[in-house]
Amino acid sequence: MTCTSALPTRYRKEHHRMSIGILGAGRVGTNLASKLSAAGHHVTLGGRSPEATTARTAGTAPRIAFADQRTTARTADIVINATPGGSSLDRLASLRTELVGKILIDVSNATRDDGDGLPGDLCYPGSSLAEKLQAALPDTHVVKTLNTMLFMVMTAPETLATPPTAYLSGDDEDAKRTVTGLLGDLGWQPERIEDLGDITTARATEAMILVVPHILRRHGFKPFAVSLAR
Repeated sequence: MTCTSALPTRYRKEHHRMSIGILGAGRVGTNLASKLSAAGHHVTLGGRSPEATTARTAGTAPRIAFADQRTTARTADIVINATPGGSSLDRLASLRTELVGKILIDVSNATRDDGDGLPGDLCYPGSSLAEKLQAALPDTHVVKTLNTMLFMVMTAPETLATPPTAYLSGDDEDAKRTVTGLLGDLGWQPERIEDLGDITTARATEAMILVVPHILRRHGFKPFAVSLAR
């Protein structure tokens, strides 16, 4: 791995005001964009078609900018992968130059459709999307988090009756500290953030997605998270 050992000072000391690019303009991406923009960050929402993204997300938040995904990746300091996990690897590998030296927060799960629109088998058994992204982007700091819950919990953990857990996986400690600060902006208390270790630990949290279709079939599309009880 050729990642540099330290991030620019602005990542570590000014996490309260950063340039954040979000790849993917679906429910996950727009939800994160609204909350991060409200927290004071400069947010660009990157879709395959900026015009369609702007029209579809009209009224989401007045301070959010819109661009294509390559421009979004190039101009942001921190990039969030909120694209469909099954196509994320190819999509982000093509942005390797734009992502050099940046933090990539991966919130996606790579699964195959089980036939009824719900997550099925893992695309990378014995590995993880996060590990594949880190291997494909050796000069980028990949951090896995927020992939063990429905999208609405990502920005409102306080709405669950039981405090949820946000897991972190990543090789760079500075990058994880920066991401921890951003999780705070999303409403996560420090005691509910569990650093599991290096990027290989993402295969554990990504495997948690396998429980999701069973929960959704039994209880419907209600907010929940796969959490650690102590």
